[in-house]
Amino acid sequence: MILVFGGTTEGRIAVKTLDEGEGRYVYSTRSSLQEMECVHGEHVTGVMTESDMMDFCREKGVELIVDAAHPFAAHLHRTISKVAVTLSIPVVRFERRYPEIGSDGITWCDSYEDAVEKLKESGSKRLLALTGVQTIARLKGIWKNVETWFRILDREESKAKAREFGFPESHILYYGGEDTAGLIEEIAPDAIITKESGESGGFRDKVEAALNRGVRVFVVKRPKLPENFIVVDGRHGLRMEIERLLPEFYSLHTGFTTGSCAVAAAKAALTGLLTGCNLKDVSFRLPDGETMKMGVESVEVGSESATASVIKDSGDDPDVTDGSRISVTVAYSSVPGIKFHGGEGIGTVTLSGLGLEPGEPAINPAPRKNIADELSALYSGGLDVTVSLENGAELAEKTFNSRLGVVGGISIIGTTGIIRPFSHEAFIDCIRREMDVAIAMKCKSIVVNSGGKSERFMKGLFPDLPPHAFIHYGNAIGETMEIARDKNVERMVIGIMLGKGVKLAEGNMDTHSHKITVNKEFLKDVAKDAGCSGSALTVIDSFNLARELPSLLGPDDASLFFPALLKLCHGHCTKIFPKHLEAVLLSDDGKVLSRITSQTGIVS
Repeated sequence: MILVFGGTTEGRIAVKTLDEGEGRYVYSTRSSLQEMECVHGEHVTGVMTESDMMDFCREKGVELIVDAAHPFAAHLHRTISKVAVTLSIPVVRFERRYPEIGSDGITWCDSYEDAVEKLKESGSKRLLALTGVQTIARLKGIWKNVETWFRILDREESKAKAREFGFPESHILYYGGEDTAGLIEEIAPDAIITKESGESGGFRDKVEAALNRGVRVFVVKRPKLPENFIVVDGRHGLRMEIERLLPEFYSLHTGFTTGSCAVAAAKAALTGLLTGCNLKDVSFRLPDGETMKMGVESVEVGSESATASVIKDSGDDPDVTDGSRISVTVAYSSVPGIKFHGGEGIGTVTLSGLGLEPGEPAINPAPRKNIADELSALYSGGLDVTVSLENGAELAEKTFNSRLGVVGGISIIGTTGIIRPFSHEAFIDCIRREMDVAIAMKCKSIVVNSGGKSERFMKGLFPDLPPHAFIHYGNAIGETMEIARDKNVERMVIGIMLGKGVKLAEGNMDTHSHKITVNKEFLKDVAKDAGCSGSALTVIDSFNLARELPSLLGPDDASLFFPALLKLCHGHCTKIFPKHLEAVLLSDDGKVLSRITSQTGIVS
């Protein structure tokens, strides 16, 4: 059981992340204004005192607390900390991300009391307060003497508090979605006061809107968090901490891509080169800006270069590089910028379409940018970055690299930096990249098929097409059609093994056997509509595996049933991919059971 304190954007993300698991949780908010759908959890409302929280945790058997409440809910943070220490419950703080903003034109305040004093000293005459209704009382020392406007939510609860605090109604502004810049133009203040509320609180927009108009900015710093909180600033870090602290909450655990490993190793190496420190772990940012941490196996520092190694953890994904050693050497260079090199086990690009020029090391654009961003934040000079992966050449033989034109080793990949369990997303990304290569090579047709067996059969039918024209879709037929449509592929052929065809014909665009079973009643309806005999219906009722049908159906029934089945498959696919699509239905031994060579014509 996990207890989550929310009422924020981070709270919503936390709930979505927890609903990916199978464990139970309670989502607690102060009021009922935030509506939440909790698939595996319960939403409770109301303020919890320290005693209430203690009793709740004991009663529910809470094993972990996630604090995703507002950063200025200091009293709640302290209460959570006390309860957690008393009951020995770990706390993960889902913190907001805070943009880096220069100090020019900004006065930082340690508290609201400090802000009142600094505002008085500034001599401001017109103040716009963007700190919320709860702060009216705390800023009374300034608005009693300086003309002040407060922006608050247009809720009866907020209006009642403003009246209770004695603030003049004529100077209340109700938040209605207008931007801060427009509000500043309307009010023409000479100063604004806001909280350090982070990216999700619109902090940057408020500050920049004021500074761009020459308005002085007073910022109340966010309160410090208790020392016993484990801090993350995104959904991936939250999930990984839950996986670590409550391993059974998620049945499958996430991991890091080769790209993330290279980023972490590169940063550890440069840190060692600049400072001489051998880091045991290193913080780095994912491509979306979330901060993560990874253990460092070793750092070797020389006078002009340093090498750091990490061990890849793929979580529960059956990735061929799981447990591999990824090393990065960073060396000073007299040439400005960052130059990437492929070391041991890193492949070389030989075909276009991957976003890299042929001859370049197979370090994909997203990891390159991620590494460059991290290193540039530490050092502004030129650097040579060499990435290596132990036994990469041997491991590459177990991947799709050769299809993509990557030879001699592994690719350093990872758009998000995170591997989801069993990587359906990674497989779809591979289809997307293979499609890019086929398009770049100007293939006359792209042939998609379920796997190696059907590919052999399809290559026999299309011997003039190059190897990179053939792409595996596995079970993801619908997503493959979407990718081809979105990439404006003009002409495609789909090879369908009969076992998948009997599922696709019913409209199942994901044909995984764990998700979809054969519907014999549906198949009998197909046979009836096609005009098959009664004996065909008996065969369909009694078969065990779809691949048995070609040998069980008589020639006349087969000539009716298989074209009807393929026509249904073709129809479902063309709803997604409406351009020229040929289709071939194959038996288990490679025989063509039916073939559609145009949008309408069928050839048996």
